[in-house]
Amino acid sequence: MKTYNKLVRDKIPEIIKAAGKNFDVHYAKKEEVLPLLERKLNEEVSEYLEAKNLEELADVMEVLFGLANALGYSEEDLINKKNEKKEERGSFEKGIVLEKVYE
Repeated sequence: MKTYNKLVRDKIPEIIKAAGKNFDVHYAKKEEVLPLLERKLNEEVSEYLEAKNLEELADVMEVLFGLANALGYSEEDLINKKNEKKEERGSFEKGIVLEKVYE
Protein backbone atom coordinates (compact mmCIF):
# COMPACT_ATOMS: atom_id res chain seq x y z
CA MET A 1 0.00 0.00 0.00
CA LYS A 2 1.31 3.42 -0.98
CA THR A 3 0.15 6.55 0.88
CA TYR A 4 -0.19 9.85 -1.01
CA ASN A 5 -2.35 12.30 0.98
CA LYS A 6 -2.31 14.76 -1.91
CA LEU A 7 -4.76 16.45 -4.21
CA VAL A 8 -5.35 14.56 -7.46
CA ARG A 9 -7.27 15.23 -10.66
CA ASP A 10 -10.99 14.41 -10.57
CA LYS A 11 -10.78 11.30 -12.74
CA ILE A 12 -7.93 9.61 -10.84
CA PRO A 13 -10.27 7.50 -8.66
CA GLU A 14 -11.99 6.17 -11.82
CA ILE A 15 -8.61 5.34 -13.34
CA ILE A 16 -7.47 3.51 -10.20
CA LYS A 17 -10.76 1.60 -10.00
CA ALA A 18 -10.50 0.60 -13.68
CA ALA A 19 -7.04 -0.80 -12.89
CA GLY A 20 -8.72 -3.11 -10.35
CA LYS A 21 -7.19 -1.45 -7.29
CA ASN A 22 -8.81 -0.34 -4.05
CA PHE A 23 -8.20 3.10 -2.59
CA ASP A 24 -9.31 5.59 0.02
CA VAL A 25 -10.18 9.21 -0.77
CA HIS A 26 -11.92 12.09 0.91
CA TYR A 27 -13.25 15.34 -0.48
CA ALA A 28 -11.36 18.35 0.81
CA LYS A 29 -13.18 20.72 3.09
CA LYS A 30 -13.36 24.30 1.86
CA GLU A 31 -10.55 25.38 4.18
CA GLU A 32 -8.32 22.55 2.92
CA VAL A 33 -8.57 23.36 -0.79
CA LEU A 34 -6.27 26.39 -1.04
CA PRO A 35 -3.35 24.86 0.91
CA LEU A 36 -3.72 21.60 -1.04
CA LEU A 37 -3.67 23.48 -4.35
CA GLU A 38 -0.65 25.51 -3.27
CA ARG A 39 1.20 22.31 -2.36
CA LYS A 40 0.14 20.83 -5.72
CA LEU A 41 1.44 23.92 -7.51
CA ASN A 42 4.85 23.42 -5.92
CA GLU A 43 4.79 19.75 -6.95
CA GLU A 44 3.85 20.53 -10.54
CA VAL A 45 6.37 23.37 -10.88
CA SER A 46 9.10 21.04 -9.58
CA GLU A 47 8.07 18.41 -12.11
CA TYR A 48 8.14 21.02 -14.88
CA LEU A 49 11.61 22.21 -13.82
CA GLU A 50 12.86 18.65 -14.06
CA ALA A 51 11.15 17.62 -17.32
CA LYS A 52 10.75 20.98 -19.09
CA ASN A 53 7.96 19.78 -21.35
CA LEU A 54 4.49 20.84 -22.47
CA GLU A 55 2.74 18.13 -20.44
CA GLU A 56 4.14 19.48 -17.17
CA LEU A 57 3.33 23.06 -18.21
CA ALA A 58 -0.27 21.95 -18.80
CA ASP A 59 -0.32 20.47 -15.28
CA VAL A 60 0.88 23.78 -13.84
CA MET A 61 -1.85 25.58 -15.78
CA GLU A 62 -4.54 23.21 -14.49
CA VAL A 63 -3.47 23.89 -10.91
CA LEU A 64 -3.51 27.65 -11.60
CA PHE A 65 -7.08 27.31 -12.85
CA GLY A 66 -7.92 25.37 -9.69
CA LEU A 67 -6.40 28.11 -7.54
CA ALA A 68 -8.37 30.76 -9.41
CA ASN A 69 -11.56 28.77 -8.81
CA ALA A 70 -10.76 28.36 -5.11
CA LEU A 71 -10.35 32.14 -4.89
CA GLY A 72 -13.70 32.73 -6.58
CA TYR A 73 -12.49 33.37 -10.14
CA SER A 74 -13.14 31.46 -13.34
CA GLU A 75 -10.59 30.21 -15.87
CA GLU A 76 -11.82 33.00 -18.13
CA ASP A 77 -11.21 35.59 -15.38
CA LEU A 78 -7.63 34.36 -15.04
CA ILE A 79 -6.99 34.38 -18.78
CA ASN A 80 -8.57 37.84 -19.12
CA LYS A 81 -6.35 39.18 -16.32
CA LYS A 82 -3.29 37.62 -17.98
CA ASN A 83 -4.23 39.25 -21.30
CA GLU A 84 -4.90 42.59 -19.60
CA LYS A 85 -1.46 42.54 -17.96
CA LYS A 86 0.14 41.50 -21.25
CA GLU A 87 -1.50 44.46 -22.99
CA GLU A 88 -0.41 46.90 -20.26
CA ARG A 89 3.06 45.58 -19.43
CA GLY A 90 3.96 43.15 -22.21
CA SER A 91 4.93 39.50 -22.00
CA PHE A 92 8.23 37.67 -21.56
CA GLU A 93 8.72 36.82 -25.24
CA LYS A 94 11.74 39.10 -25.85
CA GLY A 95 13.77 37.85 -22.88
CA ILE A 96 14.57 41.32 -21.56
CA VAL A 97 16.69 41.30 -18.38
CA LEU A 98 16.54 44.53 -16.37
CA GLU A 99 19.96 45.15 -14.89
CA LYS A 100 19.76 48.61 -13.32
CA VAL A 101 17.56 51.69 -13.12
CA TYR A 102 19.38 54.96 -12.55
CA GLU A 103 17.75 57.69 -10.50
